[in-house]
Amino acid sequence: MPTVNTVRDKLINFEVFKSGTRKLGMADVTLPKIKNKTSTMSGAGISGEIDMPTPGQTESMELEINWRTLNEDVSELSEMKAQDLEIRGAFENYDAGTGEITTQSVKVNVRGLPKETDMGSLKPADHTDSKNTLELVYYKVTIDGVRKIEIDKLNYIHFVNGVDYLENVRKALGL
Repeated sequence: MPTVNTVRDKLINFEVFKSGTRKLGMADVTLPKIKNKTSTMSGAGISGEIDMPTPGQTESMELEINWRTLNEDVSELSEMKAQDLEIRGAFENYDAGTGEITTQSVKVNVRGLPKETDMGSLKPADHTDSKNTLELVYYKVTIDGVRKIEIDKLNYIHFVNGVDYLENVRKALGL
């Protein structure tokens, strides 16, 4: 029976790697919000105001890693240098047409600079809830091997679903 309805259920699990090889400790990750930079357009011919997005320009993007314990990963990600992380995950989907559960891969690559380190708190028999916040200069999301989003702030790349919104800007700048 052909696929009728794919139900995207949940993230089965994920792992965080530093520089593509070293697996980091147990953590929760909050992915960045992508908020386009806008300028307010108003005047003749417009009934009111429009916050018009500027193609390829985004506001600050932050990635947060929440650790269960205070560990060497917290201090290492606080070093004043770019941190390259890869988050690999597996999503569970249910195919209502076939009745099968399938797995879909997701990979998130980031390059970030340390913005904030929260060492957490010390309480007996409890997590420290330590946290690193990275300011992202690069962000890429790949699903089942297909590039979906790639934002490279330093190389004029703003790719979403097959369109690079800064391609013509690079051409205009001779890059």
